[in-house]
Amino acid sequence: MIYAYIRVSTDRQTADNQRFEILKAAANRKVHIDQWVEETVSGTRSVDDRALGNLVLGLKPKDELYITELSRLGRSLMEIMSLLHRCMELDVRVIALKEGYELGNNINSKVLAFAFGLSAEIERQLISQRTKEALDRKKAEGVHIGRPKGRKASKTKLSGKEPAILELRSKKISFSAIARILGVSRQTVSQFITSHNL
Repeated sequence: MIYAYIRVSTDRQTADNQRFEILKAAANRKVHIDQWVEETVSGTRSVDDRALGNLVLGLKPKDELYITELSRLGRSLMEIMSLLHRCMELDVRVIALKEGYELGNNINSKVLAFAFGLSAEIERQLISQRTKEALDRKKAEGVHIGRPKGRKASKTKLSGKEPAILELRSKKISFSAIARILGVSRQTVSQFITSHNL
């Protein structure tokens, strides 16, 4: 079987570009994608906690897995390597379109996968380091980072639930019970009621 895997990190991103790239490659190779697996989830989440985990469990020898790029599989070097290793052991071909890789159970594939994963991990660490350095510089210059001190968020977990809280309060329900009903902490309920004069 031929599978295609698409992942975006947030609801604001679209999977259309990935789908287009895979369909174009499938048409050029004259193959048909038998099953699409698409999800909106951060690559930092474990493979086993994503739809990708179930997909990998169902792969059989000679199956093919199309992805637009290896970074769609995960964010860490070890996770990408582990996943590719599983596929290679199963004799499943992984086709990463942007990199032009066709990874199977051979030494060239293992070397390429390792090199890509290592470079991606180094790049992420460099970006993280640059961001941290920029924030440190801004702090040293006296620029406040984050929400202004003393300013509260305009929306809270209980925003829009004022009528329900008023009704519960009119029935003399305790703060702790209201917190359990609304799925928040007692302190959150107490602060919300105090700040909104409920």
